[in-house]
Amino acid sequence: MMHAFFPYAETTHDVTVRVSVSFLAEQSEPDMGKWFWAYHIRIENGRDRPVQLLTRKWTISDGRGALFQREGQGVVGEQPVIQPGEAYDYVSGCPLSTPTGAMEGSYMMLEGSGGMIEVRIPRFALLAPAVSG
Repeated sequence: MMHAFFPYAETTHDVTVRVSVSFLAEQSEPDMGKWFWAYHIRIENGRDRPVQLLTRKWTISDGRGALFQREGQGVVGEQPVIQPGEAYDYVSGCPLSTPTGAMEGSYMMLEGSGGMIEVRIPRFALLAPAVSG
């Protein structure tokens, strides 16, 4: 039951990316066409050498099917080195102009022998709770 809080998970090259997502009602303005989610990501290094997260690449889709590509250096301003058996956690956010959407992507990591590996971020849904009335 350890990972009940992370409903989405994918393992690539023995690096596991887990995701949990929460809708932030207080930062959303449905009347203005703005919805906002926070997502918590845990990256677990199951390899026998450290890995360093260098870049990220996201594909974000909204409820109308529009796709947005996001690329950048590191995550939350860091390029963390994750030791064998260790994990790195961070929280970020995503705004959309629809009450539903999805995100997926990948990280490019430098692995112990100096090579690059691409680690998948599992696809996860962005769903605002239905408003009754």
